[in-house]
Amino acid sequence: MLATVKALYTHLADVGLAAGNPAALNRRRLGLATPAGNTTGTVVLTTAQVRALFTAAARARRGASLVDTARAAAVVGLFTLGLRVGELCDLDRGDLHVTRGRRALRVRGKGGKTRVVYLHESAERALLDYLRIRDSGGTTETRPAKPDPNGPLLVTRTGGRYRRQAVWQLLRRLATAAGEPLRDVAGAMHPHALRHFYVTTAVEAGAQLVHVQADVGHTSVDTTEQVYNNAARDPGRSAVDLVGDALRT
Repeated sequence: MLATVKALYTHLADVGLAAGNPAALNRRRLGLATPAGNTTGTVVLTTAQVRALFTAAARARRGASLVDTARAAAVVGLFTLGLRVGELCDLDRGDLHVTRGRRALRVRGKGGKTRVVYLHESAERALLDYLRIRDSGGTTETRPAKPDPNGPLLVTRTGGRYRRQAVWQLLRRLATAAGEPLRDVAGAMHPHALRHFYVTTAVEAGAQLVHVQADVGHTSVDTTEQVYNNAARDPGRSAVDLVGDALRT
């Protein structure tokens, strides 16, 4: 999408209808460029790193209110469900529901297709805590207001819908605040890193590709397999330590 907009503004600038190209952005700083020598341009996160991101989100930060902190934890929790950033921003309050005894979200994916995404315990707790605090006016004591089912699930301080740019900025801040566990990837952190984390973690835990495909909304199971195969492998799946042990012996 960025490449398309960039090409459009290049043409507009060439014919004198635009003074410059606002889409001529640094792709590497946005985490969109593939580093030389790497198998993928996407950051591959470990479980420990995602835990550290969760911890940083739930930690009180200077200038952040109680609802700001709760929202940050909810954003990280929702991304660990394999959502796209656009899907997260488009969620409404009424999309949160209970089906087959589990809390879930109705997620509108690419092509207008809707899928059901179940919440794991950490994501459910973070989201419900955020909604409770938000509904009570940012405190834990005020009587909650009646929520609007047609309103956005995540809102800004001014009550507007959370936007993609704000999500990117939040994840970068949280990755930086997490310190050492995410120090090497904080500058390249982006929402798709957590989506890839969902795919790789689920497959390595033994989930069937077709189930992971349904969870993340890939059109084809081949896409899910490609995401997994293109990710840097878990060190435990490499024979490198066996070779190292042989050398030490």
